[in-house]
Amino acid sequence: MLDLIKILIDFILHIDVHLAQIVSDYQYWTYLILFLIIFCETGLVVTPFLPGDSLLFAAGAIAALDGNPLNVYTVVLLLMAAAFIGDNVNYSVGKFLGDKVYAKNYKLIKREYLDKTQGFYEKHGGKTLIIARFMPIIRTFAPFVAGVGKMTYKKFLMFCIIGNVIWVNSFTFAGYFFGNIPMIKKNFSLVIFLIIIVSLLPTFYAIIKQFLDRKKKTA
Repeated sequence: MLDLIKILIDFILHIDVHLAQIVSDYQYWTYLILFLIIFCETGLVVTPFLPGDSLLFAAGAIAALDGNPLNVYTVVLLLMAAAFIGDNVNYSVGKFLGDKVYAKNYKLIKREYLDKTQGFYEKHGGKTLIIARFMPIIRTFAPFVAGVGKMTYKKFLMFCIIGNVIWVNSFTFAGYFFGNIPMIKKNFSLVIFLIIIVSLLPTFYAIIKQFLDRKKKTA
């Protein structure tokens, strides 16, 4: 397990190197690999650890290089589709399980993440689906909790589309336009690390605020 975590951390922090190697080895099949990673990260509550923001940024950076098989517009359209399908699968599973998910302790569904996402919904409502796109782990659980919470599909669909369009386009085109600037390219791992830290800030803020609120109540 520890070795798997190390491999995952190395893949994320050096995602530009690993993705470049994947492009070199698999050429146009890279589109399918990118699609599957984004689909699993957004569609399966058991894989919230997969890279999302960093993968989009790195894919955009590589798409900007001459002589590579990736087209940035194809990448954007394909990954918006992957995120959309993933969200809908997640929503459907949540709707199917319903309130039973809170009554039982499912081994594959981490209760801690479920409760945090539920708390986020109580505070932000449907906008959670947009805000959560930029928050690792919570973005994986947000569509699931929307389904469990009986959000109407029409409302879910609207927030899902808006969130995915903003998320995929912003990170992919950020990588496309800025990922190959010499200073960024030289410090790509640091940039990825900063992206992860910034995306986790809202989660840290929510945890700290929750802790302080509890402390006030018990004081």
